[in-house]
Amino acid sequence: MVAKLFRLLQKEFNGLHEAAFLLGFFALLSQIVAIVRDRIFASYFGAGVELDIYYAAFRIPDIIFVSVSSFVAITVVMPFFIAKYEKDKEQAKCFINNVFSVFFILIVIVCSVMYFFIPSIVERFMSFDKESAEMVVTLSRILLLSPILLGISNIFASITQSFQNFLVYAISPVLYNIGIVIGLVVFYPMFDDLKGLALGVVLGAFLHMAIQLPVVIKHGFMPRFIIRFSLKEIKGVATLALPRTLGLSAQQLALFVLVALASSMAIGSISVFQLAFNLQSVPLSIIGVSYSVAAFPTLARLYSKRKMNRFVKQVLTAVRHIVFWSFPIMFLFIVLRAQIVRTILGAGEFDWSDTRLTAAILAIFAVSVIAQSLILLMVRAYYAAGNTKVPVLINTISAIFIILLAYFFNHLFSQFDVIRYFFEALLRVENISGTNVLALPFAYSTGMIMNVFLLWHFFKKDFVVKQTDRLQQTFRHSLYGAFVMGFISYNLLDVFDDVLDLNTFFGIFLQGALAGIGGIVFGIALLKVMKNHEIKEIQKALHRKFWKTKTVLPDQTKL
Repeated sequence: MVAKLFRLLQKEFNGLHEAAFLLGFFALLSQIVAIVRDRIFASYFGAGVELDIYYAAFRIPDIIFVSVSSFVAITVVMPFFIAKYEKDKEQAKCFINNVFSVFFILIVIVCSVMYFFIPSIVERFMSFDKESAEMVVTLSRILLLSPILLGISNIFASITQSFQNFLVYAISPVLYNIGIVIGLVVFYPMFDDLKGLALGVVLGAFLHMAIQLPVVIKHGFMPRFIIRFSLKEIKGVATLALPRTLGLSAQQLALFVLVALASSMAIGSISVFQLAFNLQSVPLSIIGVSYSVAAFPTLARLYSKRKMNRFVKQVLTAVRHIVFWSFPIMFLFIVLRAQIVRTILGAGEFDWSDTRLTAAILAIFAVSVIAQSLILLMVRAYYAAGNTKVPVLINTISAIFIILLAYFFNHLFSQFDVIRYFFEALLRVENISGTNVLALPFAYSTGMIMNVFLLWHFFKKDFVVKQTDRLQQTFRHSLYGAFVMGFISYNLLDVFDDVLDLNTFFGIFLQGALAGIGGIVFGIALLKVMKNHEIKEIQKALHRKFWKTKTVLPDQTKL
């Protein structure tokens, strides 16, 4: 058994779909643990002030993580490391020591400075009472350890993936979430304080890093802190990392503003917003991240050889499959939103009002799942081509647009009751307090949709995309299939409503599962009748052996 596991670590994955399925499997496993984590949180606290404080405390460390730790992202450090290792192992060791030393100095300085500025930031931008604000500050300060640990973990991951030891990094997000769960079920009762939750996050970050230590030591690349480092090498890394850092930082700043706005709304607004955001990240991780990451090495290789037709064809292939998978998920998430939220989060202190409001937010987020997935792909396509200006500029504009829309929609919901009543009725959250929070996912989804339209416009122009007939056909087929899935699932909900006891967990779960399965069966049947190409391609990919691909597992982009 152990021998088979070690042989599996040496397998290579080359095909787009096979690699995407592999990455999707690990993403799904990580998301399952994350779902269990969120269920426990919802059960313990409900959508209340404690969970608001906990999620608000992440925002500043998250910004630090993407703005500083992105400089040691796997996709940045790994190419430099491989190039030096192929020449000389000692050069590779010196490079890792340089990167580690500069990163450690930089992250410690930034975190130390932010330690003193956090109280002012929380007081200025977040609307908590004095006691809650003090707890946000305390948790944020503890969480400052996470960017340090996860940044070092990224350096380790560049080494482990260079030697194709993919499994240790693939399971590190699972361990990260397990650490958070330990913080909730062990540290929180131990300290009888929310500080236990923050310590759980730090434990998770440590496990994320520690699981890779044996492999790093085995290959002889344990980083060593040095005083004299090469600025020339660091400049090369920084030049490559800066555009990615700017793009991620802009999005995190937008989320910071959304959470800050939520803190001025009803108690629990941050909680329902973040829980719904986590749920919509499940399909995004499984589809968008998997296909975009799987496509990246091939895109980079094709562009370097100036095989532009094949480059564009590869992007369009990935776009087709992202659209193909995302449309059905979007429709099913909208139709089955209450069943999804109630099944995953509906326990303990998380009541029916919390469920309905979280479900409404999830439905709004789901509208932009396709856009968010395509953004991940097209940004990587631009990066593969060495063009970082376009995606960074568009992401920054999108982030500003989201912030402006958040204030605008919040104003509309606050000042014009007829608008708020309309969306409350549409999303079935009448007579629930705190519906102003719906303005935030509306702003986010609108910004993401605008982002993808701009990226697609410039991508077609920059890479001379002409033939899109196949993509348009996929769009139509997926839309028709998704509509049938949604329609059948919606009607089956009423059928099972009369058969199952919806006052129990299993009743709600079975209602959603059976309605969803029924819709999927009819949707697939329609796609087969239309002789859909993606169905055939997926069947072929599943019949091939999976071990033919060399790929890179995705970086962690938030705490």
